[in-house]
Amino acid sequence: MVSIPAKAADRIRDSLKRFQPIIAAARARDVNESDTVVIVTDLLQYVFGYDKYSEITSEHMIRGTFCDLAVKIGGSLAFLLEVKAIGSDLKDQHVKQAIDYAANQGIEWVGLTNGIVWRVYKVGFNKPIDFEVVVEFDLLTTSHRDTDAMEMLALLAKEGWQKAHIGEYHSHKQALSKYTLSAIMLSDPVLKVVRRQLRLTSPGLKTDLDQIKSVIQTEVIKREILEGERAATAQKQVKRATRKAQREKETEAAPEAIDSAVPVTAVAATSA
Repeated sequence: MVSIPAKAADRIRDSLKRFQPIIAAARARDVNESDTVVIVTDLLQYVFGYDKYSEITSEHMIRGTFCDLAVKIGGSLAFLLEVKAIGSDLKDQHVKQAIDYAANQGIEWVGLTNGIVWRVYKVGFNKPIDFEVVVEFDLLTTSHRDTDAMEMLALLAKEGWQKAHIGEYHSHKQALSKYTLSAIMLSDPVLKVVRRQLRLTSPGLKTDLDQIKSVIQTEVIKREILEGERAATAQKQVKRATRKAQREKETEAAPEAIDSAVPVTAVAATSA
């Protein structure tokens, strides 16, 4: 749930209704990229709440050329925004240069829009640099009555950005990703549950965790989900979480073991 002030939520809702006819008319006229940038700048101000004069700039240089727009909050760069003509189909290659620059400068977020469709990418500081779409919405098909859609817009709004809601949303999205779920399926706690269920299904079945894991890896989960940088990252996260839970369990069990031993010692001392 994205929590932003009611005033900001009202602004997003009211401005969306106001700008949808403007965007539709611009698409019908097939306006060029420069005119689309003007519309996008207004959207950033009126819908998303950024100050056009102090927080939105078109003077941010990337390797000798200027990116279309950059958004700053509190003087710090929040995200870069690449703008294409309103009639253009968006492609990941359109933001490749901005993403490379962002990664080199430690900037996590890059946006791509044609004024209608908006995408926000999370940049991964890996070698090679990777990126993924975290948020995507279409302003023409978004209903101001749709609470979920309004929350999606709020992620890009200044109020949501200041509270790092988009980072939280990305973390939640990662937790439900196919890479994380596959890593969880192959973790020892889950494999033990599977083995227990298999023994209930087939009494007398003798199998170990490695056998079950091998079958899941080769016959249940797609190979591409188990390989690559994202899969490796998810596997590391699951292993760390599993080890942490095990340590906490052992720490909680240790005082109980000591407490249960005290009466025995006391009795022995009394007897002596």
